[in-house]
Amino acid sequence: MNTTRDILVVDDDNGHRTMLKTLLSGWGYRIFEADDGSKAIEWVRSRPFDLILMDIRMVKVSGLEALGAIKGINPAIPVIIITAYSSVESAIEAMKKGAYEYLMKPLDFEEMRMKMEQAMEHSRLKEENRLLKEIIGEHFDTRNIIGKSSAMIHLLETTSKAAASDATVLITGESGTGKEMIAGAIHFNSTRKDHPFIKLNCAAISEGLLESELFGHEKGAFTGAIRRREGRFHQADRGTLFLDEISEMSMAMQAKLLRVIQEREFTRVGGEEVLTVDVRIITATNRDLLARVQQGDFREDLYYRLNVINLKVPPLRQRKDDIPLMAEHFLKMFAAKNAKPIKGFTPQAMDRLIRYPWPGNVREMMNTVESAVVLSDAEYLSEDDLSLMHADVPPAGPASPVAADLPLEEVEKATILKTLEFSGGNKSEAARKLGITRATLHKKLKKYRVQ
Repeated sequence: MNTTRDILVVDDDNGHRTMLKTLLSGWGYRIFEADDGSKAIEWVRSRPFDLILMDIRMVKVSGLEALGAIKGINPAIPVIIITAYSSVESAIEAMKKGAYEYLMKPLDFEEMRMKMEQAMEHSRLKEENRLLKEIIGEHFDTRNIIGKSSAMIHLLETTSKAAASDATVLITGESGTGKEMIAGAIHFNSTRKDHPFIKLNCAAISEGLLESELFGHEKGAFTGAIRRREGRFHQADRGTLFLDEISEMSMAMQAKLLRVIQEREFTRVGGEEVLTVDVRIITATNRDLLARVQQGDFREDLYYRLNVINLKVPPLRQRKDDIPLMAEHFLKMFAAKNAKPIKGFTPQAMDRLIRYPWPGNVREMMNTVESAVVLSDAEYLSEDDLSLMHADVPPAGPASPVAADLPLEEVEKATILKTLEFSGGNKSEAARKLGITRATLHKKLKKYRVQ
């Protein structure tokens, strides 16, 4: 038996918990204990586990309640629910919420041992990927777009509808979230898929050259124009033109772009011939475009022309459920590319991946995993291999020693206030760090009469 496997046993029945600890320790596991769901949540915030065995009925916080919080903190940990016959319906509900399996009392120890091994050894990520392909496999290349979180499923469903139309699309989201990938998915699943998909980063080209890049130029139109050149609009005819970082376009260029969108015609720089094109336009930005409109830095009429369909790509920190799936995908991809026999991540490494805020989003994760794969000679990537994750992971362990003598409610209140302060008053961010929903945070603030 692998003695490094850590099991958390959660049961408010001291005798039953002690029996399980004795039995599992004899099987070679390292056992941690919690006598209530709330303490189990604290444990999961402070460290990773290979598996959790949890009773469903407990006095303070039930196993069902704790399960939801645990999956919000670390969705990669398999949870097996223990239940009496009268609570089977609750156990089934727990499985719907992410529990791996349930066991009925009195326990059949051989069955329990088998299911524990299955839960820890079974490739849950592979199963999730199979289910994901069933949901979106007919429409998207799941090798490139990965996600099973509700936010990503919603995004992909909306993207599917956008692909079926010919409407202009505005994609928003932080840098590194995969906006260009979404744009490509729209094009390659549209009726224009057999025609060009042309890309241009508006922030990477100076204003003086952007007009030529978009519309082309005639020979002699400016110094260095030694021959006629076709622009991106001409290249994208009957296909799709993707304009990234559209917010960085000057007001003068915005006016020219607006005219092309309205009239579907343009002239090359230095030319007089009017050219007509059939181009679908998709734009993207990591800026708040409406705020730039209000500030007078972006044309309102162009904004509404571009924002017919709006797709917002969520940052990685807001979709923790996707992190294990994506990490395993990148590991397999780079392990194959570099001929490395790496099988996966240690529980500690996966826990760090899930806790890390990923300021660089998917791009940062891909670089991190690639670096780890290239430099590691181990069978499983450890926490030490994740060298590019230089930012601090917010501490989420038990309360500090100072709080040890305080009532639980006071400790909770102090933790919430400190987290709000650390998050600059941003309640959504504070809720994420606390591992609870925003609605739950509001209830807590109301309970403690905090404004």
